[in-house]
Amino acid sequence: MEETVWTRCFDYSDNLKSKIQNRKWMGLLAIVVTLTMCRAVAQAQQQAKVPMIGWLGARSAPSQGGSPGGLVVLRRMLRDLGYAEGKNIAFESRYADNKLDRLPALADELVRLKVDILLTPATAEALAAKNATRTIPIVFYTVPDPVAAGLVDSLARPGGNITGFTPIQAVLAGKRLELLKETVPKLYRVAVLWNPQDPESAQQWKESQLPARELGLQLHSMEVSSADKYESAFKEATKARSAALAVTQSALAVSNEKRIVDLAAKNRLPAIYTPADFVDSGGLMSYGADRDEPYRRVASMVDKILKGTKPADIPVEQPTKFELVINFKTAKALGLTIPPIVLMRAERVIK
Repeated sequence: MEETVWTRCFDYSDNLKSKIQNRKWMGLLAIVVTLTMCRAVAQAQQQAKVPMIGWLGARSAPSQGGSPGGLVVLRRMLRDLGYAEGKNIAFESRYADNKLDRLPALADELVRLKVDILLTPATAEALAAKNATRTIPIVFYTVPDPVAAGLVDSLARPGGNITGFTPIQAVLAGKRLELLKETVPKLYRVAVLWNPQDPESAQQWKESQLPARELGLQLHSMEVSSADKYESAFKEATKARSAALAVTQSALAVSNEKRIVDLAAKNRLPAIYTPADFVDSGGLMSYGADRDEPYRRVASMVDKILKGTKPADIPVEQPTKFELVINFKTAKALGLTIPPIVLMRAERVIK
């Protein structure tokens, strides 16, 4: 009888130990499963994190059927590098609709969205972005003189969180005057449209002086710092017997592209511009960096930054290819015959 009781006690004890051990194993298993699930969720969240590119533009968003905006072209260049929108990259854009005073607020808005990179076309946008953040990488693509603008320390060593592409506009000011003289017979006096409140535009005006003297040209200063002054500036230029026009690159000029082109046509002034967009809008000719090169270089910079390279370690790049674009329709309307020596250099001719 005693043996049976003791045996039952031992059996009960063994069963109890077994249940406790099973519960321990079940608890451990639950912990392992929970940790595995948490890790899987974290990995899924990391995989779902898509880099966001913020675009800040001074002009209006490109309209359907119009010439593509900078962001449209950059998206295409990034696709060529393997970035698919919605899969491994996303975009958030803000446009100031030609109201430069809106840029600071729009830049702050993009910063609050925690974009991974800020893309800016020109100086006004780049400065607004710089004032909005010192940590988010900023890449510009048409800033004529980023050192003078205070965006970078030097082209080779940008420093800080900004880098990009500069089209060296001021250096090309003399070349544009040379092309004008070759195009317009017996050209003697050229009006130069520039903005004294824009450092880069002012630099281009300054850089025009020596080439003009070497070419035997007199320059008429068309100083315009607000859009309401364009009409009177053109009247003064024609009154001063200017026979052609050179337009310096500035945010104000870019924002009033069509207006300037129309006024040049109205006053029958053959004009040369920096970006080819002016020629697409009816301007006579343009000379500057190849249209696609800045986008291609900037897309490469974005790729490097997304892969971990700091903007401070990416030198500001300069153009290696330049293009002359001519509008035959405008030449015909002005009664101009484009000389063969000029036509031979054209990368593109609009007929």
